[in-house]
Amino acid sequence: MTASLRETQLRRLTTPGARPALVVVDVQRDFGDPECLSGYGLDAAALTALDHTVRRIGELVDAARRLAVPVVWVELGSDPERPWKSSNWLRSGDYDAPMSADEPCIVGSPGAQWYRMQPADGEVRIIKRGYSGFLGTTLDAQLRTAAYDWLTIVGLTSECCVGATAQDAMQLEWPVVIPRDATTAYDPVVAAAALVQLELNVAMLSDSDEIVRLWEQVTS
Repeated sequence: MTASLRETQLRRLTTPGARPALVVVDVQRDFGDPECLSGYGLDAAALTALDHTVRRIGELVDAARRLAVPVVWVELGSDPERPWKSSNWLRSGDYDAPMSADEPCIVGSPGAQWYRMQPADGEVRIIKRGYSGFLGTTLDAQLRTAAYDWLTIVGLTSECCVGATAQDAMQLEWPVVIPRDATTAYDPVVAAAALVQLELNVAMLSDSDEIVRLWEQVTS
């Protein structure tokens, strides 16, 4: 990205009166709590990166609330009554299998709970059953009704649900900013590759400190 392009993008984000929103994706126990991730084989470096990412997301949530930037929560809710058949096929080859007890974030299970952060009363919550927060949900309609202008998307994980949500947002004509330090994957190589792809095709990359400064410019 050239410096002039970035300056042009930043001018759009900091237009007087612009209304940003923070979208938090899937920071749930099954994706963020090391106690729920033992089967993933995460090494010490991956666990450290995950801990740092969750902490930075929590700090962004706190800053958003302090600056009156709306926080929108997108969470996976796997419903045993509606198995995700293409996921069954991809992972086991059995398209018509019932939902496995190992499926992440089964509705009502401890693994579906938010991890180290919680939606506040009045904040929008969107429950999805696939990767993208926009697929089959009211997310786009609610964002447009609220007349937001651009989105900061954070969460878990960069190559999967964050990437899918950000890509759909961009295709639905939302300017998207992703802070590098507020999303990650379970493998540093995968995390780095996801950010390359997201910057190439989907979003302007930033960091949490810059995001807060941008919010301060339009909310002060």
